Amino acid sequence: MIVIADPAEMQEMARGWRAQGCKIALVPTMGYFHKGHLSLMEYGRKVGDKLAVSLFVNPTQFGPAEDLDRYPRDLKRDTALAREAGVDVLFTPAAEQMYPAGYQTFVTVEEVSQGLCGASRPGHFRGVATVVLKLFNIVMPHVAVFGEKDYQQLVVVKRMVADLNLPIEVVGRPIVREEDGLAMSSRNTYLNPEERRAALCLYRALQEAQGLMSARKSHRDEILAAVRRVISQTPHTRIDYLALVDPETLKEVDAVRGSARLALAVWVGHTRLIDNCLLVEL
Repeated sequence: MIVIADPAEMQEMARGWRAQGCKIALVPTMGYFHKGHLSLMEYGRKVGDKLAVSLFVNPTQFGPAEDLDRYPRDLKRDTALAREAGVDVLFTPAAEQMYPAGYQTFVTVEEVSQGLCGASRPGHFRGVATVVLKLFNIVMPHVAVFGEKDYQQLVVVKRMVADLNLPIEVVGRPIVREEDGLAMSSRNTYLNPEERRAALCLYRALQEAQGLMSARKSHRDEILAAVRRVISQTPHTRIDYLALVDPETLKEVDAVRGSARLALAVWVGHTRLIDNCLLVEL
C-alpha cells in the first residue's frame, strides 16, 4: 500500500490507473477506522481494480462549537488497518493542502441538505459536498462507497453527482452495528460506560418502529411517538430530531407508503449520535 499526502501526486497516480484501464473505487473517510469503514473497503476491493481510501478530517464540515479538535485520530493504526484490508493507496492530505491560502470555492446542494442534520449543523453539508467533490476530482474514481449511517450525507452526494453530471457511481452500504445493536461510529469512543449503555436506546427505538410496521401501524405520528417514548425514558439522552422522510427527497411524509426512512439524532451526554432505518409498508 502506498500512502500519499500530496493531492497532485494522488491525481497523477489516478491518471495512470485510468490510462491502464483500471476501475478505481474510492472510500472517503475521516479515519479512526472501525468495522463499518472496513466493510466499505471490502466492498470497494470487490468492485474496483484499484482501491483508494481518503483519510481527511475535513474542517469545513465542523461548526465553531463542534468537535474538530478532539475528533479521534490514529494515523498509525488506520494505516495498518487499511493495509490489511487490501487498500492500494491511502490518501492523507493536510488541511492546508485541501484548502490552500486564498481558497474561496464551495459547493451547496440546496434542498436535501436543509433539514435533519442540516438544520442542526448549519454549513455542515456545504463542507461535505465541497470536500467530496474535491476528492472526486483528485482520485477520479469510477465508484465511490459511503455508509448508510450518514444517510443524509449519502443523499446529498448522490444529488450532487446527478446534478453536476459526474461520471461516478455512488453506492450506499448497510450500517454495521455492534453486537448489541449500536451503530458503529468513531464518536462512540466519547461515551463513558453509562452513556454507552444509554446509547442503545437509538437502536431500541428503531426496533420499536419496525415492530409498528409489523403491526401495520404506519402513520408518522404513532411511529414518532413510540420512538420518542423509548428515548425519553432513557437517562442521559436529549433528542435533537426525529423524522420520517422520503428516502430520496428527504421531505417529511405523514405515513409509510411503500417505504420511508426513519432518521434520528440524539445527544447522549455530550455526544451527538445519529442512526436510521428503512421502514417498509407490509
